[in-house]
Amino acid sequence: MTGIRNGIILWMVWGIFSKSADAQQSELFRINKDSSGFELTLAGASHLASLPLKCILQEWPNKTNHTSNNSADHVMLPSALHPSFYGCFDWHSSVHGHWMLVRVLKKFPGIPEAEVIRSTLRQTLTVDRLEKEAAYFNLPLTASWERTYGWAWILKLDAELKDWNDADGRAWRQAMVPLTRKIVQLWKDFLPRQTYANRTGVHPNTAFGMVFALEYASASGDTIFEKELKQSALKLFGNDKQIPATWEPNTADFLSPALEEADLMRRVLSPVEFRRWLDAFIGKAGLVHLSKLPVVSDRSDLQIVHLDGLCFSRSWCMQGLAKALPSGDYRKALLQKTAIAHLAAALPHVVSGEYGGEHWLASFAVYALTL
Repeated sequence: MTGIRNGIILWMVWGIFSKSADAQQSELFRINKDSSGFELTLAGASHLASLPLKCILQEWPNKTNHTSNNSADHVMLPSALHPSFYGCFDWHSSVHGHWMLVRVLKKFPGIPEAEVIRSTLRQTLTVDRLEKEAAYFNLPLTASWERTYGWAWILKLDAELKDWNDADGRAWRQAMVPLTRKIVQLWKDFLPRQTYANRTGVHPNTAFGMVFALEYASASGDTIFEKELKQSALKLFGNDKQIPATWEPNTADFLSPALEEADLMRRVLSPVEFRRWLDAFIGKAGLVHLSKLPVVSDRSDLQIVHLDGLCFSRSWCMQGLAKALPSGDYRKALLQKTAIAHLAAALPHVVSGEYGGEHWLASFAVYALTL
């Protein structure tokens, strides 16, 4: 049965991004022998990289989400408001598109698009442009702008650049210093004021943002920030029990509130404490419910297409949770199997021809495939 199941999965992903009927799936992705996940290949990375490359310098259509303070800034173009991150439809999608290009360039330095990626990021990640991005957060009414989803992706981008021994990477990270510092300070100011968690399945989800912030704090050696994040996570989520996982998903979800919270707590608690917390947090019925694939009825709808992203975010959470559980735990195999199923279901639709998904889904796919 295992061989049959793996064969079905291989068939499902065979056509991903394929331009011809005789294209080989093995050129794009490889499935681990133990069925624990996918491995992205050079060809697969090349296909995925084409999407943010297509839109990072594309200003229109644009969802600006800007609060005007006067007539002068009300008529500013997106590229004037956000000279680095004006493309890919909205600011946060541009930010994680940048992260994705850095990620694939690091993992696949020989990627055919390497010079195009470098040329593109040399245009957007400059000192003067990023200083203007940082200055935007000094405007009136911007202290909560992009909190915490956009903040999280800025820190994710910075952390990705930190450990890269590359001349461009070092220059880009240095250029990001004012913006990164601003985001960290905004987060530190916010944490003691956050009385309640945001348990939504979209951008403001507290647990999702904290995961990336913790990764940044650890990578940068900011032990104070890391301690503050963990204390806040325990305060907000430590006593949660019996999550109503069967209420998920909502129509526009691209995150699972239950799985994002569990993914955060596995990083905050010791292994024994985490398993005890997870036992009380979600039961078998809830996990089985979350293993069911979401139905994406209309990929031209900017909200419904979020459910493809939900497949990817569920997958990366499930992969992480499975790694945190011992081999004898029944949940481990369930999570591993479901993580693969969600990836296989969503991957064929990353390149769909619909800008509503194409401007951001590749980033989620790369994160799920390169954990």
